[in-house]
Amino acid sequence: MPMRLSWLAVPALNTLFQFFIKLGAEQMHSQSPEVWLWQALSSYWILAAIAVEIVTFFIWMNVLAELDLSRAFPLSGISYVLIIATGWFIFDERVVALQIIGSGLILTGVWLIAGANVETGTKVETAAKVETETKAEAGDRRDLDVGQRKELRTGTGKDR
Repeated sequence: MPMRLSWLAVPALNTLFQFFIKLGAEQMHSQSPEVWLWQALSSYWILAAIAVEIVTFFIWMNVLAELDLSRAFPLSGISYVLIIATGWFIFDERVVALQIIGSGLILTGVWLIAGANVETGTKVETAAKVETETKAEAGDRRDLDVGQRKELRTGTGKDR
């Protein structure tokens, strides 16, 4: 299955959520829980973060409907890299070499995990083909559909 741009929306929106939370947190100064809660609920940055998180939730539900969890979840790891970049570009945070190396390792890991899951799809197809051949060899052709029976009769299979 080819990658869709909407799959990358989740890490991008997670990064935007963290950006808004950071800006909202910088505005809050109260030690009292009641005042702190009022400040949080009246902050445009916090409200924007909540809105982004709601949108992210629905996009994530769609991603999970299309992908296996083991293939979808590593995409969230991209957020770590985007957060470091956002901290550097927007908040003028210092980035050290280990963060850059770690970011490269995270991106490599996401790529490897996503690629490993693609290979498992061929195993399923191979298992189905072996099952079909086993049925044909056993002479149990009743379970084969018309196309499979014709393929066996004429010898026009992919591996012939």
